[in-house]
Amino acid sequence: QVQLVESGGGLVQAGGSLRLSCAASGRPFSSYGMGWFRQAPGKEREFVAAISASGGTTYYADSVKGRFLISRDNAKNTVYLQMNSLKPEDTAVYYCAARPMTAAKTPGQYYYWGQGTQVTVSS
Repeated sequence: QVQLVESGGGLVQAGGSLRLSCAASGRPFSSYGMGWFRQAPGKEREFVAAISASGGTTYYADSVKGRFLISRDNAKNTVYLQMNSLKPEDTAVYYCAARPMTAAKTPGQYYYWGQGTQVTVSS
């Protein structure tokens, strides 16, 4: 079992930056691939970014490529999502998720989920 707790969301103006954190507890963090997903009101949950257990492989959605950066610190059991040049369309609840070893882009491939953190980008 892995418990995930996101933090760092908030209200920011367009063009601003936020850094989300996801702290994990339970099974060894270094054996889990981690993903960030988001869900806006009335929309399906969508992939944002993912990183493998070693950190050697990362994936990004086209909509955030070049603006967002996923990273992890296995010593701190934490995965981060640095979000720059934020746009109003980035407004959503952001969730982190965990799965064994590899990174993946589909929600159904993840075993564990956090409760989410709200990100609101004003225009």
